[in-house]
Amino acid sequence: MAGSTFGKCFTVTTWGESHGPALGAVVDGCPAGLPLCEADIQYYLDRRRPGQTAISTPRKEADQVRILSGVFEGRTTGTPISLIVENTSHKSGDYQQIASCYRPGHADYTFDQKYGLRDYRGGGRSSGRETIGRVAAGAIALKLLKELGITFCAYTKSIGPVKTSDTVFDKDAIRKTPTAMPDYEASRQAEAYLQSCMAQKDSAGGVIECRIDGIPAGIGEPVFDKLDASLGKAILSIGAVKAVEIGDGCRTALAKGSENNDAFVSRCGRITKKTNHAGGILGGISDGSAVLLRAYIKPTPSIFQKQDTVSQDGENITIAIEGRHDPVIVPRAVVVVEAMAALAVTDLLFENMHARMENIISFYRK
Repeated sequence: MAGSTFGKCFTVTTWGESHGPALGAVVDGCPAGLPLCEADIQYYLDRRRPGQTAISTPRKEADQVRILSGVFEGRTTGTPISLIVENTSHKSGDYQQIASCYRPGHADYTFDQKYGLRDYRGGGRSSGRETIGRVAAGAIALKLLKELGITFCAYTKSIGPVKTSDTVFDKDAIRKTPTAMPDYEASRQAEAYLQSCMAQKDSAGGVIECRIDGIPAGIGEPVFDKLDASLGKAILSIGAVKAVEIGDGCRTALAKGSENNDAFVSRCGRITKKTNHAGGILGGISDGSAVLLRAYIKPTPSIFQKQDTVSQDGENITIAIEGRHDPVIVPRAVVVVEAMAALAVTDLLFENMHARMENIISFYRK
């Protein structure tokens, strides 16, 4: 399978299926000397772990990570870091009924058309469990970036019609609410909305917002590897994401140039901007402001209502999906967005190191 590796300088290859023995990732390009242990990675995996709230799948998985290579005496060695998480609670029998038909909203049909066969147990490689490898690798990138003063904060902006308040932001609430919203009241409303969806055997989508602080100006390549293009590819590679916005996003199409342009100003000898409609990126390159992005997540396609579909033989049939599924993907995808954004930023930071001759000279002529 092509396309399982992300990045040029800091690369990540994920592997494994939803109902296989294990999943994981191989990270290459991480410099030697970064303090790293399994607990550093487990913190992020625990944020995406299933079975923790009433609005997530009841599938119980510990999602315990093991580092197989690339770390010695608590520090990275500069060699590939191999990570593994074993599957312990898969129920493949739940999927027997869909072995010979195509679930609406899933990749069953497209996998069959591409490969001529598919792993129907939980979606195989197209399952949300594939994101385990992304989060494990992203945890390494996040720790590396924190050493440089670059921090990430992702959270649920909305679920269905329920949006967080523009005037309320409680960072602690992101980890304490089952919705990962920074607004307790909005979270209660979203939980009530999800309960009504579940009562109707239905699901919901939503929006995840991510803020990246501390990125210096000058990161991103100006043509195909723009910072916003790289972030867009990273976030859109997450299975449930259908759209990505940077800064004001779609609203810029309704604005005038005088409204959308961010005026520059010099404060205390530092060039900055009065506003941040651009979301921290100009010409595909970071401008030193906070980078703001939003990921639009589709409703969970596995719903328990009867749906029309076809069999592999082309017969029109009706199915009702069984198994254990999230009524909303958004809360558990928050950390996935954070991880993929970190991988994209890390890769471009490394690529940027050879952008100026003076940087190369200062490194090699110490």
